[in-house]
Amino acid sequence: MAEPPSELRGHIEQVRYSMLALFCHAQGHIIKDNLVDLLIQVIHKIGKRSENKVNKQILSELKKIHGKQRILLDLAETAVSNPDGIVKEVVYPVVTVEILESIIREKQFTGEGYRAQVHTLMRTSYASHYRRMLSPLLKTLNFHSSNVLHQPILKALHLLKEHLDSKAVYYPLSQEIPIKGVVKPSWKNIILEKPERDNDPERVNRINYEIAVLKALREGIRCKEIWVEGANRYRNPDKDLPSNFEEERDAHYLALSQPKESRIFTNKIKQEMKGALRTFNNGLPANKDVKILAKQGGYISLSPLTEQPPPPHLDLIKKQLGDRWPTTGLLDVLKETDARVGFLSFFTSTASREYLEPEILRKRLLLCIFAYGTNTGLKRISASNPEVTHEELRYVKRRYLTKTNLRIALTEVVNTILKERQEEIFGNATTSCASDSKKFGVWDQNLLTEWHTRYRGKGVMIYWHIDRKATLIYSQLKSCSSSEVSSMMEGVLRHCTDMDIQKGYVDSHGQSAVAFAFSYILGFDLLPRIKAIRKEKLYRPETDVPKDYENLQHILTRPIKWSLIEEQYDQIIKFTTALRLGISDSESILRRFTKQNAQHPVYQALMELGRAVKTIFLCRYLSFQELRREIHEGLNVVESSNSVNDFIFYGKAGEISTNRREDQELSMLCLHLLQNSLVFVNTLMLQAIIGRPEWKNKLTQEDKRAISPLIYEHINPYGLFLLDLNHRIPINPYEMEPSDETFISRTA
Repeated sequence: MAEPPSELRGHIEQVRYSMLALFCHAQGHIIKDNLVDLLIQVIHKIGKRSENKVNKQILSELKKIHGKQRILLDLAETAVSNPDGIVKEVVYPVVTVEILESIIREKQFTGEGYRAQVHTLMRTSYASHYRRMLSPLLKTLNFHSSNVLHQPILKALHLLKEHLDSKAVYYPLSQEIPIKGVVKPSWKNIILEKPERDNDPERVNRINYEIAVLKALREGIRCKEIWVEGANRYRNPDKDLPSNFEEERDAHYLALSQPKESRIFTNKIKQEMKGALRTFNNGLPANKDVKILAKQGGYISLSPLTEQPPPPHLDLIKKQLGDRWPTTGLLDVLKETDARVGFLSFFTSTASREYLEPEILRKRLLLCIFAYGTNTGLKRISASNPEVTHEELRYVKRRYLTKTNLRIALTEVVNTILKERQEEIFGNATTSCASDSKKFGVWDQNLLTEWHTRYRGKGVMIYWHIDRKATLIYSQLKSCSSSEVSSMMEGVLRHCTDMDIQKGYVDSHGQSAVAFAFSYILGFDLLPRIKAIRKEKLYRPETDVPKDYENLQHILTRPIKWSLIEEQYDQIIKFTTALRLGISDSESILRRFTKQNAQHPVYQALMELGRAVKTIFLCRYLSFQELRREIHEGLNVVESSNSVNDFIFYGKAGEISTNRREDQELSMLCLHLLQNSLVFVNTLMLQAIIGRPEWKNKLTQEDKRAISPLIYEHINPYGLFLLDLNHRIPINPYEMEPSDETFISRTA
């Protein structure tokens, strides 16, 4: 990937063919994964676009009818009191024709009428163009399943492939057509068409059946019960698990610090649940911030946090920082970080030999990182540095700017920040991190680019992990529809720094019952800020008498099914070990535990375990204001970090202008490196200011809480803007300078 074809031809045959074989093998997995992604997207669009069209039609035609019940009551009373009257004379004076037509249209647009219109559009769009798009995909991909419940889908898919070129309306009567396990009950009336004569058998509508099969196939692929031959992310799910788990069971349990006996494990959680519920129940009468109400089947009322006192000396610290280091260049910040950390020494070439001198290579690498990290591009950076050409920067980018090199450099910078940070100023912030995603605009011709429903735009997501004092620990490039829970797990397990993460702050989208289960076994505390806290319920550790937890009765629900957890305890540890060892990425493993796979016994056990752990968390969250404030402060650091992203990544209006996945990841990692360089230099600057004699014993607790290296008022990310009133732009031929004449003669 780092060599053009002309250079590849220069290798001897053994090297050339070996490199090509490795490249094609790796790219084959990527192509298969992309084809499966495309298949899932196309099947989703078949139904979604039809729903959007019907909804748009409803909004344009349907007028909201106020007081419909009163209108219908008046209509009924009029009809009963005038049974022999003429409709035009009796009914229309009470209810106009327009209102009656609106009621009829509303009925058509709800219930069975709505579903019929959606299906009509879905069938039309599928038969006209989607079917032609899906045909080559289905012929290229080979699907398999180890689950008996999904075998009917594979049989139906085989039948679908056999009749792809057919134009018949119905399948032949002699054909065995799988219905159970493929077609949902709500679709049977559409697929099985009743004959005109009573003695004739039911016929299966071929187009309608194909749509049902494709939707069932999509659900099976998404939960990995159906896998694709030759793919990587959609490979056989058995390959995601450790192959030597049975032989090394004791070592895996020891690595997770979990007991081998399931009963010991469940008893431990049960006691924690009882203690948390007891603490919350006993402290609720004196808790002024939390009220348990009986309305809506149990309602949690939580008061917002009060505003903390402002730091008295923070503005003075920022002023001294700006006075001492005014308009510090962002490129100088990157250069200074390398001078102190030496992260460029980890950038090795993909070639077998290196020809560039170290100082020349260092300068070009810094310019490449700055070009990608600010999104300005190599052309603009080379134009600002006459001694470096665009082609030279492209060469360095191909040979040296790789994901592996950048990850190693980032690890070194993060570890240096953790070592240099003074605890008396910044506190001990090395055991907790917050994680959240930020949307970046991207050209829309890439498979990773998707429409984001919350942020209303096409793009990709970059998922950040950041500690409480603003150091970016890990970054991931994800699609907008990817799971934030899996991204959170991936960052905690793969950050590769010296930081020991024991707490993880997330928002509502970064938590789930499955996430609570895995985080508990992995040994870190998942601390989410739950948006809809009022709807949450607490589970019982066992069948309690009514007097137990009397203050929580309105929000208590059923007991935890401990027997289910004990039955699947070994499998839970097996999947957790796969996450810990990184045999597959977190999203591929967690994809198996979704609502589409609700019958999976391990998923049911994980849900029970997650509910128990979440109950413990909710009791702590509602009992202690300090915990709620800690979570809010951690997530606020992520929001501050997002504003710094916009400040640094200013080129091309912050839109990643490439469709290559590799270049998008390079932009993300270079932005990550630039921001951590800013945090590193700001940390040293703040410590230099606060370390002066006049600041001794002057900082308050509020100052220490508010001090953050995410400061950029003194940073200039663009360069210098020099104004010379005596210089004019040479436009006319007679106004050219000597250097301009040489340039024109050369270009001519």
